[in-house]
Amino acid sequence: MDTAADGTATDASAGAGDGARDGLSGERRGTAGGRPGSGVPGRAGAAWQDRLPAWTRRLRPPAGARPYLPALALYGVTKLVGLTVFASLLEYAGDYRGKNPRFGGGAHWWDVLATWDGWWYLQVAEHGYHPSLVRLDSDGLFTVQQNSVAFFPLYPALIRMVSEITGIGLYGSGILVSVLASFVAAAGIYAVVRLLAGVRAGTIAAGLWAVAPGAGVEWAVYSESVFVAIAAWACYAVMTRRWVAAGLLAFTAGLNRPTSAVLIGAVGLAALVTLARPASRREHGVRGPLYAMIVAPLGLLSYIAWVGYSTGEPSAYFILQREGWAHFFDYGAYTLEVLRNLAVGRNDYVFAFSTPDLLSLQLVLALPFLIALMLRKRPPLVLVAYTLASIITVLGTQQMFGNTMRYLLPAFPLLLAPAAALSRLRTPGLVVFFSTAAIASGWYAHYVIFELGVP
Repeated sequence: MDTAADGTATDASAGAGDGARDGLSGERRGTAGGRPGSGVPGRAGAAWQDRLPAWTRRLRPPAGARPYLPALALYGVTKLVGLTVFASLLEYAGDYRGKNPRFGGGAHWWDVLATWDGWWYLQVAEHGYHPSLVRLDSDGLFTVQQNSVAFFPLYPALIRMVSEITGIGLYGSGILVSVLASFVAAAGIYAVVRLLAGVRAGTIAAGLWAVAPGAGVEWAVYSESVFVAIAAWACYAVMTRRWVAAGLLAFTAGLNRPTSAVLIGAVGLAALVTLARPASRREHGVRGPLYAMIVAPLGLLSYIAWVGYSTGEPSAYFILQREGWAHFFDYGAYTLEVLRNLAVGRNDYVFAFSTPDLLSLQLVLALPFLIALMLRKRPPLVLVAYTLASIITVLGTQQMFGNTMRYLLPAFPLLLAPAAALSRLRTPGLVVFFSTAAIASGWYAHYVIFELGVP
């Protein structure tokens, strides 16, 4: 795989590897205009299509969307299977009925999808923000009262907008935004991996994201799907030299999550390297990369500044994270403490949840292997920087270790090597793999984080 000197993919890479093979079936593309599988090329295929009823022609998706359909179909079916298994496990256990509706409970199984962080997002969507920094009379882990300004505004704003337009209510709007965003994210992952490893690998990568550990939040009232949708397409914009789009997407990501800092940094680094090299500067120009560098951080900085201004404390956002949620960057001290405890079978650490913690431990142990495999594919600089910064941020921060699965969900470039390897399998093997993974994901990607831990 050839890449440009500044880390952007060349246009020829779109057809690299398995790019001549479409979807999971591995069937070669027919002649343009031909009937798929019929061997009838050119005008004969067009004549066959002309004989279809008019309403079927109106239902056909735009030509630009058709390459994404196999990836989106695999993603959607796989997620639906996992969600069905999750619902079955919830009904079988029945524990959610006895829990507080704010903390993992509800009258129906689907109410669980809007608890914990989902409850906060719905509060913001309904009532807006009421910024304050209230000190608690406590010497314990939490010394500041939790406040909704810790949750960034883009996702709740989308929920409120969709609710106003459709009238389906805030909960339904939250789920709808997440589901639609998850398909946009899957399409972005497909587009990125397709450039590097071909169409078949891109399709498989979208399916792998559906069954990744922590993927249960993709169809819940959580902001992960919106963020990954933005991040994937921002990386794609950098790879295809669309600097203005990359800058605007990184700006938007800054209004969605604090971890957008890793995406902003990756876009900025790719732009800086482009400007620093005379050859790439002549090819790309100066204005596009410079625009991306300037615009990318403004969303994140603006929101953090607004929180500080509204509360009268410039560092209010970071105080809330540290003293209200016990989340702060500690250079990996907490992660090391958890790993030591788990290694000797103890749980003498903050936020201990045995099953999610053990699954997250397995993912952490697999990270060096996944990183090495990713780097062997020689991905563009923006993907390398984004992925490594995401991992460092997650492992270097004190937060619920069991949620490492969820926090690493945006690190989609780690799927590049597994997707490329799986693309060598024939269709029956892939069907068995994804069927098994989809069923199992209902437990490890959904039930474990929502019912056996705190998502």
